[in-house]
Amino acid sequence: MAGEFELAAAAFGETGALLGLDLGEKTIGVASCDAARRVATPVVTIRRKKFAADAADLKKLAEERGAVGFVLGLPRNMDGSEGPRAQATRAFARNLLKALSLPVALWDERLSTAAMERDLIALETSRAKRAAKIDESAAAFILQGAIDRLRHKSG
Repeated sequence: MAGEFELAAAAFGETGALLGLDLGEKTIGVASCDAARRVATPVVTIRRKKFAADAADLKKLAEERGAVGFVLGLPRNMDGSEGPRAQATRAFARNLLKALSLPVALWDERLSTAAMERDLIALETSRAKRAAKIDESAAAFILQGAIDRLRHKSG
């Protein structure tokens, strides 16, 4: 996975904000990072509609935040294989690249949602608040992993 990610991420350039995406069947969790790519922050959870509407929402967020690319969580199975969700994510990534002309890199997201759920429980966040924040928090977890990898590669 690392080779695939680095090849795609090379198109981001050395600096510039990125948007992290946690693609679910009903929602898209969105996070962003600063232009120096130090900290990922949860932004919003988008209710999914048709692809064109989802792409328009993501384009608006990318423009507002000056994003130079997207990091999209790739949901692999625990053994590293890819099932239907990973295939759907790859298709979404291809379509997003065509629609927005911004680079898209896929990041292995195994355990991201589970990790964020544990963190939110540890903070004693209510179940309702966890449900509202889990997707964008998972997106931040995905994006933070990706920017940490990019920083260690270049540093």
